[in-house]
Amino acid sequence: MQNDLKYRIDTARGLKKADMVLKGGRLVNVASGEIYRTDVAVSHGKIVGLGSYEGKRVFDISSKFILPGLIDSHVHIESSMLTPAAFTKSALPHGTTAVIADPHEIANVLGKKGINFMLKTSRDLLLDFYFMLPSCVPATPLETSGAKLSASDLMPFLKRKRILGLAEMMNYPGVLAKDPAVLRKLSAFSESLIDGHAPGLSGRDLCAYVGLGISSDHECVTASEAREKVRLGMTVLVREGSSAKDMEALLPAISPSNSRFFCFATDDFQARDLQQGGINKLIRKAVKLGLDPMTAVQMATINPAQHYGLRNKGAVLPGYDADIVVIDSLDTCNAEMVFKSGKLVARGGTCIAPCRSRYHEITKGTVRIEKITKQDILINVRSSRARVIELIPDQIETKQSILPVSNRNGFVVSDVSRDILKLIVIERHRATGNIGIGLVKGLGLRSGALAGTVAHDSHNIISVGTNDDDILSAVSRLSRIHGGLVVVNKGKVLAELPLPIAGLMSEKPAGHVSKSLCDIGHVAKRLGMRTGHPFGILSFLALPVVPELKLTDRGLVDVNKFAFVDLFV
Repeated sequence: MQNDLKYRIDTARGLKKADMVLKGGRLVNVASGEIYRTDVAVSHGKIVGLGSYEGKRVFDISSKFILPGLIDSHVHIESSMLTPAAFTKSALPHGTTAVIADPHEIANVLGKKGINFMLKTSRDLLLDFYFMLPSCVPATPLETSGAKLSASDLMPFLKRKRILGLAEMMNYPGVLAKDPAVLRKLSAFSESLIDGHAPGLSGRDLCAYVGLGISSDHECVTASEAREKVRLGMTVLVREGSSAKDMEALLPAISPSNSRFFCFATDDFQARDLQQGGINKLIRKAVKLGLDPMTAVQMATINPAQHYGLRNKGAVLPGYDADIVVIDSLDTCNAEMVFKSGKLVARGGTCIAPCRSRYHEITKGTVRIEKITKQDILINVRSSRARVIELIPDQIETKQSILPVSNRNGFVVSDVSRDILKLIVIERHRATGNIGIGLVKGLGLRSGALAGTVAHDSHNIISVGTNDDDILSAVSRLSRIHGGLVVVNKGKVLAELPLPIAGLMSEKPAGHVSKSLCDIGHVAKRLGMRTGHPFGILSFLALPVVPELKLTDRGLVDVNKFAFVDLFV
């Protein structure tokens, strides 16, 4: 250790050549807020100096910009449908060198086994995976998950490396209602970081929530909401994912005096989006929308590093880890070279270093359902009007609409002409036979059915269709392929993506997953779907912690009331 320190001292003072020097680039110094030309000297994986240096290996980057490695402040790896190794090979070439991940999705399927799976398969990869422990497994008592995790189940994980604290406390109604199980978790993690998830929470209720040590939120959808949360000391994670896109609405809340309380997050990012760019894509969009480039880079680097206590991360400064991104310009933010601990690991958008997981466990057999018949998904008409889940474009929030229903022989049917379709959620962890049935408006599907085992947060089977036969065909196919995404029309499978790892992740590389998602998107569009991410939208229709109306395996949920409601009015 002392020899390492001595060597770093000598290279910093110019007495010895550094291991590597990035020469003549324009450093985006997130500490001082300046951009200026300087060499960056690296030895033994650490940045040793800024100034004029000679190195054993020199990269002339005189026309380029130097950024710290980018940090995604909140992401669910499972939502990419990739293993951590495949995620790394896609994210690293775009400059993301660290992520704060919440293994909430796989934990809702496999519990502690799921968390261990993520820890083991992400160990010793080129990208740094830090984890927040899932706080809500299950997310609410209004659905059936594959596991339950108490405070005592989670506490032993705090001793593990790369565990930073408690992930998004989604059950904010439980917090305000002083639910004993929720309070036990908050008390157990009171000395560590606690992430929040409180869409629309305001005023005294928000004060109560923040006052329990919950320090961040990624669910803001308006500038006024973001300002209020920052005023109470929260860090706002500006989300721009595959389905939920909040950046444009939130940027007006950011000012020079409060920008240190803002970070970027992708939250739920599908593989095909990840291949086109990660956090660098968010920087690019923010700058295009008028955000100061320095502020955008700080939100992607030093801000999340400081919020999550990542020592020696998030800046290109002496003593910091040599996680460095060389980009072409601040407008485009294209990563041309990516260095991890001083080693060149990606160039020209491709990983050039080995990226293999040392531990890999395939967790199959998580789709357990009884045979579903048409009789099981019939809806007897009990009124001429029903509660309908109505989509809001580019948001995971929905509206509750009261609309007339169409029926045939006394049973509710999908009404393609009015874009009101049957939606079902089937419990798939224990074969309980639970089936929630509802209606959704805004998807645009004109023929066929979609079904998937990715349905936040309990990840039961969710299916929407224009007719019952295709819904049943899609659900049956999911069972045969051990989970995944399926599009069916007239009884024929038109496109699918098997996800045998907990019904959430593929064993295949990102290119295969991305192509399959593109195929699914094209097929769904031909059938009338309006969104480019059909399953991204569909998966959130079962999330009973985001307003306003959602469907679980146990029934229709009014999220504002945090209670079940009847389909009919």
